[in-house]
Amino acid sequence: MALIEWDNSLNVNIAEIDKQHQKLVSMINELNEAMIKRQGKDIVGKIIEGLVSYAGTHFATEEKYFDMYRYPGALSHKKEHADFVKRVGEFQEGFKNGNLALTIEVMRFLKDWLTKHIMGTDKKYGPFFNEKGLR
Repeated sequence: MALIEWDNSLNVNIAEIDKQHQKLVSMINELNEAMIKRQGKDIVGKIIEGLVSYAGTHFATEEKYFDMYRYPGALSHKKEHADFVKRVGEFQEGFKNGNLALTIEVMRFLKDWLTKHIMGTDKKYGPFFNEKGLR
């Protein structure tokens, strides 16, 4: 069973970004499944690495549009991205060094952060970008 079920309420109505959000949801679900199945540290580590890398790619896409269209909420939104990258980087380092188990709390953080970020922060830019012709 998926940790996060994708539905249309998570759409921001920008095709490229919605696809990236779906990919992030899929990656978090893959990580959760690996944890439940107690897959090896190497497999879980690679999934975490991919998630961190893809999140960076996704944030760069959003931030490119912030700059291109002069989105007024860009500064605070970029700070949320930086805080997420820092926090997940800490999880990743702790996991690599054997100091942190992949726990329910870590999975809950990932799920809550992503869904709250999309539903709250990201939903705010959808209409702004749509008005600029970005769909």
